[in-house]
Amino acid sequence: MFKAFQVRGALAAAAALLSAGAFAQNLSIATGGTGGVYYPLGGGLAAALSKYVPGMQATAEVTGGSVDNLKLVGSGKPYIAFSMADAAQDAQQGVDKFKGNKVPLKTLLVLYPNRMHVATIEGTGIKSMADLKGKRVSTGSPGSATEVMAFRVIEAAGLDKDKDMKRERLGVAESVNALKDRKIDAFFWVGGLPTAAVTDLANTPGTKIHMIDHADVVTKMNQKYGQLYIEDTIPKSVYKGMDVDNKQATVWNILVAHESMSEKDAYAIVKTVFEKRDDLIAVHKEAANFKLENQKAAATPIPYHPGAIKYLAERGIKIN
Repeated sequence: MFKAFQVRGALAAAAALLSAGAFAQNLSIATGGTGGVYYPLGGGLAAALSKYVPGMQATAEVTGGSVDNLKLVGSGKPYIAFSMADAAQDAQQGVDKFKGNKVPLKTLLVLYPNRMHVATIEGTGIKSMADLKGKRVSTGSPGSATEVMAFRVIEAAGLDKDKDMKRERLGVAESVNALKDRKIDAFFWVGGLPTAAVTDLANTPGTKIHMIDHADVVTKMNQKYGQLYIEDTIPKSVYKGMDVDNKQATVWNILVAHESMSEKDAYAIVKTVFEKRDDLIAVHKEAANFKLENQKAAATPIPYHPGAIKYLAERGIKIN
């Protein structure tokens, strides 16, 4: 009887250990749509983690974007997620799209700046944010942080997202196709540079891209939502056909995990990102912005994971 109890106890202990270690065995990376930057970077990160972290098998998943990603982290399943800082703050606080469903998050690292694109083409008559009134506009796919930020830009520009425009909810690739087909007049997209789908639009014969300036709304956005946004620029060299630099709003991208992730796993992920960064740059050049000097408490509204803090401290970076 006692021996049977011992065996059962040992089996239970083994099962607990296997459960605790499952995170290190299989890891899903929540990214975004195939036309954006999160997805290729997530694929590169999955390959690096699977190759360099013993016992870890990581896969990248196509999703609707930051909001969906954060909900996946909150599901309790083994996810890490790409997210914009503003959406992550909403999830942490349980507001807006996360009302009543707080997600306990930790930052693994600050990634790269996400630049808001308000894009149109010649012939739509759109030269400014005010010109969006009465137009057909895509504000991003449901479940995306593009939608979250687009609504905030529209509001700060003095427009009503529901009354002042006919609004579509399309991902960036779908928005580009709709604009090419003249089914919409403009679209919002927040992403890295260059975004493949926007490059496709700019390179379309007979089409001249025009990016709408909106950096002047940043002060109002920060007054309402906290110091999340910065005035920034998309250089005219990024997309073919741009005549001038585009003055726009930017928010940081971050890589987040559930607060319950083990210190060991968090440390291994952050270590791999920085020490195998060249592998990620080969996938998308925005990975060149994964820099130690960008790892600051002020760059993310979500506290850093202890495992991340440990690795950064070893590299001489103190998180204030």
